[in-house]
Amino acid sequence: MRLIADGLVDRAGVPALASRLGYSERQIHRLLMAEIGSGPLALARAQRAQTARILIETSELPMTTIAFAAGFSSIRQFNDTIRDVFASSPTLLRERSRYRSDAASSSGQPMADTLTVRLAVREPFAARELFGFLGARCVPGVEQLDGRTYRRSLRLPRGIGVMSLTADDAAVTCSLQLESIADAQAAVQRARRLLDLDADPHAIDARLSCDPRLAELVAATPGLRSPGHPDGEELLVRAILGQQVSVASANTHAQRLVATYGEPLPEPVANITRIFPTAETIAQLQPDDFSMPRARGAALIHACGQLASGELLLDVGTDRTAATETLRALPGVGPWTAGYIAMRALGDPDVWLEGDVAVRHALGALGIAHDARSARLAATTWAPWRSYAVHHLWAAHSTLARPTAPAVGPTPQEHRTP
Repeated sequence: MRLIADGLVDRAGVPALASRLGYSERQIHRLLMAEIGSGPLALARAQRAQTARILIETSELPMTTIAFAAGFSSIRQFNDTIRDVFASSPTLLRERSRYRSDAASSSGQPMADTLTVRLAVREPFAARELFGFLGARCVPGVEQLDGRTYRRSLRLPRGIGVMSLTADDAAVTCSLQLESIADAQAAVQRARRLLDLDADPHAIDARLSCDPRLAELVAATPGLRSPGHPDGEELLVRAILGQQVSVASANTHAQRLVATYGEPLPEPVANITRIFPTAETIAQLQPDDFSMPRARGAALIHACGQLASGELLLDVGTDRTAATETLRALPGVGPWTAGYIAMRALGDPDVWLEGDVAVRHALGALGIAHDARSARLAATTWAPWRSYAVHHLWAAHSTLARPTAPAVGPTPQEHRTP
């Protein structure tokens, strides 16, 4: 379902979906009909229609542009699908929209090639904490937090893009500058995953609040999200770079990597000038090319080699359990790094980072014994939303931590690279 939402069927058809998942086309169709009641083509059609509706209702784009941005192959197919799915013509959908003027006026000074849409949010939505988390980890050149707007470059299926996200009371304004307008659907899906917009905050908060030790944290920050990441390969590199160092030091390592090996954007957007280097590029480097211990550099190169060869996949269609096991088998990748990647790149809502320094300190502040066994026992009551519990504990720790203390990270013993 995540691969279909990301546009794989529209880009390459059902055979590509079957090949990616390792099943036959017939088996894919049979499984989806049994579980969902629709086949892959029907689901892709529904996803195209939903993307088109977002663009119709929240942008000023011409209908022809919207049709191809949403993945339709013709204007006639676009019109027929909108009428079938929404019992309305595209023009009537736009006329009835209450969001279009808001989206058009909230984009600041849009360029001619800027697509601006409004992303719905399930409330409550702790936007300040979410954007603060992302801002603290911004890699200059690739990311920027400018007031209430977070920007970053993206590597998309058909080209490069830049997204700019600004939160308001009940939605997120998403401005996209894309090399190919056909990447609009994929870019919107990445924005939603990055901000965890499809989470159910009521269910999550209710579960975590059942534990009185967490209830006060949840009440103080309702709707706290577990941020994702638009590029699993990039996150793996950054997670390894950040082992045993503070968030600020990890950002510095990543900035040096981007400045040396990152690809310049054809046209900078604000302070976004480069895109993060590919795994293929990093796999060709030598351990001495990094300003960190040689063994960790070797581990990073090996991991990128696995990504480049296809032995390791970290995209929306990756099986979380299998990927975590594969990650933990890599030299220099311990439980914390594998868990952090599963949490953010793969969207796993139930990751418990047992060896995290900040988590242990926050547990102690809550009166919970922070030895491994006691912490693990306490965390079992927070399933299946332990990733969100981790974010609450990180947020609690950040209010107590000294400026020199690492914001998050594994214990020093966890990542002694072989």
